[in-house]
Amino acid sequence: MKKFILAFTFATTLFIGSPLFAQKYAYIDSQYILDNISEYKAAQQQLDQLSVAWQKDIEAKYGVIDKLYKDYQAEQILLTEEMRRKREQEITNKEKEVKEFQKQKFGYEGELFKKKQELIKPIQDKIYNAVKKIATDQGYAVIFDKSGDLVMLYTNPKYDKSDDILAAMGYKAGTKGQTDGGGATKPGGSGDTPPPAGGGGSDDRK
Repeated sequence: MKKFILAFTFATTLFIGSPLFAQKYAYIDSQYILDNISEYKAAQQQLDQLSVAWQKDIEAKYGVIDKLYKDYQAEQILLTEEMRRKREQEITNKEKEVKEFQKQKFGYEGELFKKKQELIKPIQDKIYNAVKKIATDQGYAVIFDKSGDLVMLYTNPKYDKSDDILAAMGYKAGTKGQTDGGGATKPGGSGDTPPPAGGGGSDDRK
């Protein structure tokens, strides 16, 4: 799934109003949150099943085309010019049909895209609303998403609100990776990002 924006700016923006070091911040791992939502797992399973079924259909259609082409090659010498043109046109039409089918299923705004919107977007919206509420209630200026494109080199687990988001949505927390003695997260664990430069104004006061 690829990634959706969960960085929420409370008040105006990070650089307007109070200085950066005076802001409170936190982060979440949206992929970790999604992995602990049963509806998301069910939606992913449904999408995977559709994708596999459609891919099999496409492969079967290409199999038909391959057979038509091989038969045409074997019989070409025996065919009249008009018969050759008809056979070639048949193969061309079949290729156009399967490409159009592929586009309808997997293309931009195709059936798979629309199904993802139908199944996944409501879950994303629910997460966003939970993030927004926690940011508002607890006074966070920014909540980052460590599973997005933002590079987070180090994170203090103290500021990870992923489990709070799950709890706010009525789900149980999952199991996170263990950290080493220096606080850096081992592969598969929760995030790794430091507070913005400027000092300790980003405490975790409620």
